[in-house]
Amino acid sequence: MKKAMTLTYETGGNLYLNVTNQCPCACVFCIRKNDDGAYGSDPLWLEHEPTMEEMRSALAERDLTKYPEIVFCGYGEPTMRLDFILELAAYIREVCPSAVLRINTNGLTELYYPEANGTAAERVAKAFDKVSISLNGGNSEVYNRVTRPKGLPDNAFATMLDFAKTCKAQGTDVVFTVVDVISAEEIAEAQAQADALGIVLHIRAYIQ
Repeated sequence: MKKAMTLTYETGGNLYLNVTNQCPCACVFCIRKNDDGAYGSDPLWLEHEPTMEEMRSALAERDLTKYPEIVFCGYGEPTMRLDFILELAAYIREVCPSAVLRINTNGLTELYYPEANGTAAERVAKAFDKVSISLNGGNSEVYNRVTRPKGLPDNAFATMLDFAKTCKAQGTDVVFTVVDVISAEEIAEAQAQADALGIVLHIRAYIQ
């Protein structure tokens, strides 16, 4: 495992922000199992959790206006640092008002921030233009098998769905994702779940 302080990296024309390596899940398709970086990036395992000053310094080296999206997604679950990412999102909007902000999340924030009293999803939705949520399956059994949430209650699947509903109700652009490590029948069930909530589902190919 190579460690560095890669706080920003480019993929698909977008700028990605690596704010934490913490994650409460061990998804079977997780890219962290295969490499130290993502899609040719420098190592994304962090030497320490970046400070706000470090993130601002890294962003200052980029022309933020050139990216279609600025994405909070590195080698961890960004909402594990909820207050930090909300402050960082506000800062980016201040220095680059035209920025389109997206967060890739597991949607389980309410479980590890119970003190938020159900407001975490609303806060995330208000801070970001787009919220991409790992659906991972069409029912709790498939979800738990694929996502493998560590030390979280059995209602993780329901909590994730509620997170998505709340974000959508705020008017935020919400999408679900699944990775094709599940069967065609399970993907179809995930599609039905997404359709029932009126949320677009993106099916991602597993990359070894």
